[in-house]
Amino acid sequence: MTENQAMVDADAVAGRFAQLFGALAGAIEQVVRGKRDKIELALVCLLSEGHLLVEDVPGVGKTTLARAISATVDAKWTRIQFTPDLLPSDITGVSIFNQGANAFEFHPGPIFANLVVADEINRGSPKTQSALLEVMEERRVTVEGTPHPVPRPFMVIATQNPVDMDGTYPLPEAQLDRFLMRISMGYPDHRSEVAVLAGAPTGAAIDEMRPVAGREDVSRMVEFAGRLHVAPPLYDYVVRLVAATRDHPELRLGASPRASLALLRAARVRAAAAGRSFLVPEDIKALAVPVIAHRLIVTPEAELRGRTGADVVGEVLANVPTPQAAGV
Repeated sequence: MTENQAMVDADAVAGRFAQLFGALAGAIEQVVRGKRDKIELALVCLLSEGHLLVEDVPGVGKTTLARAISATVDAKWTRIQFTPDLLPSDITGVSIFNQGANAFEFHPGPIFANLVVADEINRGSPKTQSALLEVMEERRVTVEGTPHPVPRPFMVIATQNPVDMDGTYPLPEAQLDRFLMRISMGYPDHRSEVAVLAGAPTGAAIDEMRPVAGREDVSRMVEFAGRLHVAPPLYDYVVRLVAATRDHPELRLGASPRASLALLRAARVRAAAAGRSFLVPEDIKALAVPVIAHRLIVTPEAELRGRTGADVVGEVLANVPTPQAAGV
């Protein structure tokens, strides 16, 4: 196969990728009205084999988004309601002695699914939260020294309310760093909220939704996105963006190499979702805030001035020169 033929084939696959991506987003939008940008970010996270943290006030559709994603993909999904008395074994599973077989048998917990909705994750104790650290990074659970792989694709969609802090345990930095993205839903626009109140056609309820893609489709999309062409200047651009956070005077902790890898994976999916077989700088810039901001720790002085990780990422984007003509 010649280089030109390979490029034509890649462009054709990218077109099919974009078509299926649009179909998934459209199906979810029938339930989550007026949030197309948030839906697309969530799908980018899924197809990057990453995990998503949805942080916002109650009643804006955090859990609905998570359930709608699960409903549009023909895959096994589970929901875990985090509470202070939830134990790690309630998530990972436990070994139980079988008298008939005279041996211990592992009974898997709800984490063994393709899509796991971790509702109000910050209400779980630190001990329970730590039960997710291994599986979110390595896609396996170790119980009594025996590793048990989880199915692929695998994604944790966690929700939390940043306002109500009573009875909650803030996620530590190591846990936040496991999430590829953090997004906020925000309130719906006026038109969307009126449509909900008026009972206008907003699509089927979640329980009536039909899958748009299967596990094999998702696996193929993940595999294709991972092979997208990245010009050398874009590798350099990602590293310079992330490195700029490590020396920023308003940060106590900058982004790690995991952030660089996450940003590149997500940018590849965004490019494929746009029907391209190559990256452009805009793919990276568009995802920098949701991928990097939650990994940063702002200094107390900057926090008192109202500065956030998102502000710092925006400043870094403005200061680091953008590569020219890097998408070919």
